[in-house]
Amino acid sequence: MNNVFRWARLVGVLVTLAAFFLGMLPNGAEAARADEHKLNYFQTSRVKIAGRNALRIEIGMTGDEPRYTVTTHNYLRQELVLNLPHTQRGRVKSYIPMTNGLANQVRITEAGSSTQIAVELANPVTSDSYRISTMPAERRLKKPARIVLEIFEPYKDGDGSFSAGPGIKGKTIVVDAGHGGSDSGAVGPTGVMEKTVTLSVAKKVQKLLTQSGARVIMTRTRDVDVYAPNATGKQELQARCDVANRDRRTALFLSIHCNAFSSPSANGMETYYSAGSGKGQRFATLLNQELAKSGGLFNRGVKTANYYVLRHTNMPASLIELAFVTNYREEQLLRSEAYQNKLAAAIVRGIARYFK
Repeated sequence: MNNVFRWARLVGVLVTLAAFFLGMLPNGAEAARADEHKLNYFQTSRVKIAGRNALRIEIGMTGDEPRYTVTTHNYLRQELVLNLPHTQRGRVKSYIPMTNGLANQVRITEAGSSTQIAVELANPVTSDSYRISTMPAERRLKKPARIVLEIFEPYKDGDGSFSAGPGIKGKTIVVDAGHGGSDSGAVGPTGVMEKTVTLSVAKKVQKLLTQSGARVIMTRTRDVDVYAPNATGKQELQARCDVANRDRRTALFLSIHCNAFSSPSANGMETYYSAGSGKGQRFATLLNQELAKSGGLFNRGVKTANYYVLRHTNMPASLIELAFVTNYREEQLLRSEAYQNKLAAAIVRGIARYFK
Protein backbone atom coordinates (compact mmCIF):
# COMPACT_ATOMS: atom_id res chain seq x y z
CA MET A 1 0.00 0.00 0.00
CA ASN A 2 2.88 2.31 0.81
CA ASN A 3 4.27 1.81 -2.71
CA VAL A 4 0.88 2.53 -4.25
CA PHE A 5 0.57 5.68 -2.17
CA ARG A 6 4.03 6.89 -3.20
CA TRP A 7 3.28 6.26 -6.89
CA ALA A 8 0.01 8.15 -6.60
CA ARG A 9 1.78 11.14 -5.05
CA LEU A 10 4.44 11.05 -7.81
CA VAL A 11 1.79 10.94 -10.52
CA GLY A 12 0.03 13.88 -8.87
CA VAL A 13 3.22 15.93 -8.87
CA LEU A 14 3.86 15.11 -12.53
CA VAL A 15 0.32 16.09 -13.48
CA THR A 16 0.67 19.38 -11.60
CA LEU A 17 3.97 20.15 -13.29
CA ALA A 18 2.55 19.25 -16.70
CA ALA A 19 -0.42 21.51 -16.14
CA PHE A 20 1.87 24.35 -15.08
CA PHE A 21 4.10 24.11 -18.13
CA LEU A 22 1.20 23.58 -20.52
CA GLY A 23 -0.39 26.67 -19.07
CA MET A 24 2.79 28.62 -19.78
CA LEU A 25 3.16 27.50 -23.41
CA PRO A 26 0.67 29.87 -25.03
CA ASN A 27 2.33 32.88 -23.43
CA GLY A 28 5.76 31.59 -24.48
CA ALA A 29 4.56 31.05 -28.04
CA GLU A 30 3.10 34.55 -28.13
CA ALA A 31 6.41 35.97 -26.90
CA ALA A 32 8.27 34.15 -29.67
CA ARG A 33 5.92 35.72 -32.24
CA ALA A 34 6.06 39.22 -30.78
CA ASP A 35 8.81 40.42 -33.15
CA GLU A 36 7.42 38.73 -36.27
CA HIS A 37 5.94 40.72 -39.14
CA LYS A 38 3.59 39.94 -42.00
CA LEU A 39 3.66 41.96 -45.20
CA ASN A 40 0.27 43.57 -45.78
CA TYR A 41 0.84 46.63 -47.97
CA PHE A 42 2.54 47.38 -51.31
CA GLN A 43 2.25 50.66 -53.18
CA THR A 44 4.24 52.48 -55.88
CA SER A 45 4.17 56.12 -56.97
CA ARG A 46 6.14 58.46 -59.23
CA VAL A 47 7.65 61.36 -57.28
CA LYS A 48 10.18 64.15 -57.71
CA ILE A 49 12.93 64.48 -55.10
CA ALA A 50 15.24 67.53 -55.19
CA GLY A 51 14.25 68.03 -58.83
CA ARG A 52 15.04 64.41 -59.76
CA ASN A 53 12.41 61.94 -60.98
CA ALA A 54 12.08 58.84 -58.85
CA LEU A 55 9.97 55.73 -58.27
CA ARG A 56 8.83 55.27 -54.67
CA ILE A 57 8.00 51.74 -53.47
CA GLU A 58 6.35 51.39 -50.06
CA ILE A 59 6.26 47.94 -48.46
CA GLY A 60 4.17 47.79 -45.28
CA MET A 61 3.83 45.18 -42.56
CA THR A 62 2.37 44.43 -39.16
CA GLY A 63 4.23 45.45 -36.04
CA ASP A 64 6.67 48.28 -35.42
CA GLU A 65 9.13 49.85 -37.84
CA PRO A 66 10.85 46.99 -39.68
CA ARG A 67 14.50 45.99 -39.58
CA TYR A 68 16.31 45.01 -42.76
CA THR A 69 19.66 44.50 -44.47
CA VAL A 70 20.33 45.28 -48.11
CA THR A 71 22.68 43.85 -50.72
CA THR A 72 23.18 44.90 -54.33
CA HIS A 73 23.87 42.88 -57.48
CA ASN A 74 25.08 44.22 -60.81
CA TYR A 75 26.10 41.13 -62.73
CA LEU A 76 23.40 38.69 -63.83
CA ARG A 77 20.71 41.13 -62.71
CA GLN A 78 20.74 44.74 -61.53
CA GLU A 79 19.08 44.19 -58.18
CA LEU A 80 18.52 45.57 -54.73
CA VAL A 81 17.81 42.71 -52.31
CA LEU A 82 16.24 43.47 -48.92
CA ASN A 83 16.36 40.77 -46.26
CA LEU A 84 13.71 41.12 -43.54
CA PRO A 85 14.27 38.88 -40.48
CA HIS A 86 11.27 37.37 -38.66
CA THR A 87 8.97 38.30 -41.51
CA GLN A 88 6.37 36.39 -43.54
CA ARG A 89 5.19 37.31 -47.03
CA GLY A 90 1.65 37.65 -45.76
CA ARG A 91 -0.90 38.69 -48.36
CA VAL A 92 1.46 40.58 -50.67
CA LYS A 93 1.97 38.94 -54.08
CA SER A 94 5.18 36.99 -54.65
CA TYR A 95 5.76 38.54 -58.09
CA ILE A 96 4.96 42.13 -59.10
CA PRO A 97 5.86 43.26 -62.65
CA MET A 98 6.85 46.90 -63.24
CA THR A 99 6.47 49.05 -66.37
CA ASN A 100 7.73 52.41 -65.09
CA GLY A 101 11.18 52.49 -66.72
CA LEU A 102 13.08 52.48 -63.40
CA ALA A 103 12.29 48.99 -62.07
CA ASN A 104 11.44 45.84 -64.03
CA GLN A 105 9.97 43.60 -61.34
CA VAL A 106 9.74 42.81 -57.62
CA ARG A 107 10.05 39.23 -56.32
CA ILE A 108 9.16 38.35 -52.73
CA THR A 109 10.20 34.98 -51.31
CA GLU A 110 10.26 33.42 -47.85
CA ALA A 111 13.51 31.86 -46.67
CA GLY A 112 13.10 30.18 -43.30
CA SER A 113 11.97 32.80 -40.79
CA SER A 114 12.97 35.66 -43.12
CA THR A 115 11.59 37.20 -46.29
CA GLN A 116 13.63 38.48 -49.22
CA ILE A 117 12.45 41.32 -51.44
CA ALA A 118 14.40 41.51 -54.72
CA VAL A 119 13.83 44.66 -56.79
CA GLU A 120 15.25 44.41 -60.31
CA LEU A 121 16.29 47.85 -61.55
CA ALA A 122 16.28 49.02 -65.17
CA ASN A 123 19.66 50.77 -64.70
CA PRO A 124 22.90 49.82 -62.91
CA VAL A 125 22.73 49.89 -59.11
CA THR A 126 25.00 52.66 -57.83
CA SER A 127 25.33 54.54 -54.56
CA ASP A 128 23.31 57.48 -55.92
CA SER A 129 20.62 55.49 -57.73
CA TYR A 130 18.48 54.59 -54.69
CA ARG A 131 17.61 55.50 -51.11
CA ILE A 132 16.00 53.33 -48.41
CA SER A 133 14.29 54.42 -45.20
CA THR A 134 11.65 53.19 -42.76
CA MET A 135 8.47 54.90 -41.57
CA PRO A 136 6.22 54.22 -38.58
CA ALA A 137 2.53 53.41 -38.92
CA GLU A 138 0.31 56.39 -39.79
CA ARG A 139 -3.26 55.71 -38.72
CA ARG A 140 -4.62 58.90 -40.24
CA LEU A 141 -3.36 57.81 -43.68
CA LYS A 142 -4.25 54.17 -42.99
CA LYS A 143 -0.68 53.13 -43.64
CA PRO A 144 1.21 50.47 -41.60
CA ALA A 145 4.86 50.61 -40.59
CA ARG A 146 6.81 50.29 -43.81
CA ILE A 147 10.05 50.29 -45.76
CA VAL A 148 10.29 53.08 -48.34
CA LEU A 149 12.54 52.46 -51.34
CA GLU A 150 13.17 55.35 -53.74
CA ILE A 151 14.78 54.56 -57.11
CA PHE A 152 16.17 57.60 -58.89
CA GLU A 153 16.25 58.35 -62.59
CA PRO A 154 19.87 58.45 -63.89
CA TYR A 155 21.42 61.86 -64.28
CA LYS A 156 21.34 63.15 -67.83
CA ASP A 157 24.41 64.68 -69.46
CA GLY A 158 24.26 68.46 -69.16
CA ASP A 159 21.11 68.61 -67.03
CA GLY A 160 22.88 70.81 -64.50
CA SER A 161 22.60 68.20 -61.74
CA PHE A 162 26.33 67.44 -61.61
CA SER A 163 28.84 69.39 -59.56
CA ALA A 164 32.45 68.30 -59.11
CA GLY A 165 33.28 70.92 -56.50
CA PRO A 166 35.75 73.81 -56.60
CA GLY A 167 39.02 71.82 -56.78
CA ILE A 168 39.01 71.45 -60.56
CA LYS A 169 38.59 75.12 -61.46
CA GLY A 170 41.54 76.50 -63.42
CA LYS A 171 43.32 73.14 -63.81
CA THR A 172 44.54 71.92 -67.21
CA ILE A 173 43.68 68.27 -67.86
CA VAL A 174 44.43 66.19 -70.96
CA VAL A 175 41.81 63.57 -71.83
CA ASP A 176 42.88 60.85 -74.26
CA ALA A 177 40.19 58.80 -76.02
CA GLY A 178 41.95 55.53 -76.74
CA HIS A 179 42.36 54.27 -80.33
CA GLY A 180 40.50 55.99 -83.19
CA GLY A 181 40.62 56.35 -86.97
CA SER A 182 42.26 53.33 -88.55
CA ASP A 183 42.52 51.63 -85.14
CA SER A 184 39.13 50.44 -83.88
CA GLY A 185 40.53 48.93 -80.68
CA ALA A 186 38.66 45.91 -79.35
CA VAL A 187 35.29 44.98 -80.85
CA GLY A 188 32.42 43.48 -78.86
CA PRO A 189 30.23 40.50 -79.77
CA THR A 190 27.55 42.73 -81.35
CA GLY A 191 30.01 45.07 -83.04
CA VAL A 192 30.50 47.84 -80.46
CA MET A 193 33.97 49.32 -81.09
CA GLU A 194 36.28 50.45 -78.32
CA LYS A 195 37.24 53.64 -80.21
CA THR A 196 33.57 54.72 -80.31
CA VAL A 197 32.97 54.17 -76.60
CA THR A 198 36.19 55.88 -75.50
CA LEU A 199 35.47 58.98 -77.60
CA SER A 200 31.90 59.23 -76.35
CA VAL A 201 32.95 58.94 -72.68
CA ALA A 202 35.89 61.33 -73.22
CA LYS A 203 33.56 63.99 -74.61
CA LYS A 204 31.25 63.60 -71.63
CA VAL A 205 34.23 63.96 -69.29
CA GLN A 206 35.32 67.06 -71.22
CA LYS A 207 31.89 68.62 -70.84
CA LEU A 208 31.66 67.99 -67.10
CA LEU A 209 35.21 69.21 -66.49
CA THR A 210 34.54 72.35 -68.50
CA GLN A 211 31.33 72.98 -66.55
CA SER A 212 33.42 72.73 -63.38
CA GLY A 213 35.87 75.38 -64.61
CA ALA A 214 38.74 73.20 -65.89
CA ARG A 215 40.71 73.75 -69.07
CA VAL A 216 40.44 70.52 -71.05
CA ILE A 217 42.74 69.42 -73.88
CA MET A 218 41.56 66.44 -75.94
CA THR A 219 43.98 64.23 -77.87
CA ARG A 220 41.15 63.71 -80.37
CA THR A 221 37.59 64.96 -80.71
CA ARG A 222 36.69 62.93 -83.80
CA ASP A 223 37.16 59.41 -85.11
CA VAL A 224 40.71 60.04 -86.35
CA ASP A 225 44.27 58.88 -85.79
CA VAL A 226 46.13 61.39 -83.61
CA TYR A 227 49.43 61.14 -85.55
CA ALA A 228 48.30 60.06 -89.02
CA PRO A 229 46.35 57.22 -90.63
CA ASN A 230 48.11 53.87 -90.37
CA ALA A 231 50.96 55.28 -88.28
CA THR A 232 53.13 52.91 -86.29
CA GLY A 233 51.99 52.15 -82.78
CA LYS A 234 54.86 54.14 -81.29
CA GLN A 235 54.15 57.18 -83.49
CA GLU A 236 50.50 57.16 -82.52
CA LEU A 237 51.18 56.80 -78.80
CA GLN A 238 53.94 59.43 -78.81
CA ALA A 239 51.57 61.88 -80.54
CA ARG A 240 49.17 61.53 -77.61
CA CYS A 241 51.98 62.13 -75.13
CA ASP A 242 53.10 65.18 -77.14
CA VAL A 243 49.63 66.73 -76.78
CA ALA A 244 50.03 66.53 -73.00
CA ASN A 245 53.71 67.44 -72.74
CA ARG A 246 53.69 70.54 -74.94
CA ASP A 247 51.70 72.53 -72.35
CA ARG A 248 53.53 73.00 -69.05
CA ARG A 249 50.27 73.78 -67.30
CA THR A 250 48.96 70.24 -67.81
CA ALA A 251 48.21 68.86 -64.33
CA LEU A 252 46.86 65.39 -65.22
CA PHE A 253 46.77 62.98 -68.15
CA LEU A 254 43.90 60.51 -68.44
CA SER A 255 43.70 57.78 -71.10
CA ILE A 256 40.33 56.06 -71.51
CA HIS A 257 40.07 52.47 -72.79
CA CYS A 258 37.85 49.37 -72.81
CA ASN A 259 39.25 45.97 -71.91
CA ALA A 260 39.12 42.80 -74.02
CA PHE A 261 39.86 39.10 -73.61
CA SER A 262 39.45 35.89 -75.59
CA SER A 263 36.97 34.52 -73.04
CA PRO A 264 33.62 36.37 -73.05
CA SER A 265 33.25 35.72 -69.32
CA ALA A 266 36.09 38.11 -68.42
CA ASN A 267 34.56 41.13 -66.73
CA GLY A 268 35.14 44.21 -64.60
CA MET A 269 36.98 47.51 -64.51
CA GLU A 270 40.52 48.50 -63.48
CA THR A 271 42.87 51.48 -63.40
CA TYR A 272 46.61 51.74 -64.10
CA TYR A 273 49.57 53.96 -63.27
CA SER A 274 53.31 53.87 -63.94
CA ALA A 275 55.38 52.10 -61.28
CA GLY A 276 57.26 54.57 -59.09
CA SER A 277 54.82 57.43 -59.63
CA GLY A 278 53.28 58.19 -56.24
CA LYS A 279 51.02 60.88 -57.67
CA GLY A 280 50.01 58.59 -60.53
CA GLN A 281 49.14 55.88 -58.02
CA ARG A 282 46.97 58.29 -56.02
CA PHE A 283 45.23 59.46 -59.22
CA ALA A 284 44.55 55.89 -60.37
CA THR A 285 43.30 54.91 -56.90
CA LEU A 286 40.79 57.77 -56.69
CA LEU A 287 39.52 57.03 -60.20
CA ASN A 288 39.18 53.36 -59.28
CA GLN A 289 37.16 54.13 -56.17
CA GLU A 290 34.72 56.39 -58.00
CA LEU A 291 34.29 54.07 -60.99
CA ALA A 292 33.67 51.12 -58.66
CA LYS A 293 30.95 53.03 -56.78
CA SER A 294 29.16 54.40 -59.84
CA GLY A 295 29.74 51.71 -62.48
CA GLY A 296 28.84 48.79 -60.24
CA LEU A 297 31.16 46.34 -62.01
CA PHE A 298 33.60 43.84 -60.54
CA ASN A 299 36.65 45.81 -59.40
CA ARG A 300 39.88 44.31 -60.75
CA GLY A 301 41.92 46.80 -58.77
CA VAL A 302 44.61 49.45 -59.15
CA LYS A 303 47.66 48.16 -61.03
CA THR A 304 50.99 49.20 -62.47
CA ALA A 305 51.71 48.74 -66.17
CA ASN A 306 54.42 49.58 -68.66
CA TYR A 307 52.02 51.41 -70.97
CA TYR A 308 53.72 53.92 -73.27
CA VAL A 309 51.41 56.84 -72.45
CA LEU A 310 52.04 56.38 -68.73
CA ARG A 311 55.84 56.30 -69.08
CA HIS A 312 56.22 59.17 -71.59
CA THR A 313 53.97 61.85 -70.07
CA ASN A 314 55.49 64.48 -67.77
CA MET A 315 52.60 64.72 -65.31
CA PRO A 316 50.65 62.26 -63.10
CA ALA A 317 48.86 59.90 -65.47
CA SER A 318 46.38 57.05 -65.36
CA LEU A 319 44.96 54.66 -67.93
CA ILE A 320 41.51 53.30 -67.14
CA GLU A 321 39.75 50.21 -68.49
CA LEU A 322 36.03 50.99 -68.19
CA ALA A 323 34.76 47.43 -68.74
CA PHE A 324 35.21 44.43 -71.05
CA VAL A 325 33.70 45.22 -74.43
CA THR A 326 34.12 41.48 -75.22
CA ASN A 327 31.70 40.61 -72.40
CA TYR A 328 28.15 40.75 -73.81
CA ARG A 329 26.51 42.32 -70.77
CA GLU A 330 29.27 44.88 -70.30
CA GLU A 331 29.25 45.66 -74.02
CA GLN A 332 25.56 46.58 -73.68
CA LEU A 333 26.35 48.82 -70.72
CA LEU A 334 29.18 50.52 -72.60
CA ARG A 335 26.92 51.41 -75.50
CA SER A 336 24.30 52.88 -73.12
CA GLU A 337 24.23 56.68 -73.01
CA ALA A 338 23.01 56.62 -69.39
CA TYR A 339 25.83 54.30 -68.32
CA GLN A 340 28.44 56.40 -70.14
CA ASN A 341 27.13 59.44 -68.23
CA LYS A 342 27.62 57.58 -64.95
CA LEU A 343 31.20 56.69 -65.88
CA ALA A 344 32.00 60.24 -66.97
CA ALA A 345 30.63 61.68 -63.72
CA ALA A 346 32.63 59.12 -61.70
CA ILE A 347 35.83 60.03 -63.55
CA VAL A 348 35.33 63.74 -62.89
CA ARG A 349 34.63 63.08 -59.22
CA GLY A 350 37.91 61.16 -59.03
CA ILE A 351 39.75 64.07 -60.66
CA ALA A 352 38.11 66.53 -58.26
CA ARG A 353 39.19 64.45 -55.27
CA TYR A 354 42.77 64.43 -56.57
CA PHE A 355 42.93 68.23 -56.35
CA LYS A 356 41.32 68.53 -52.90
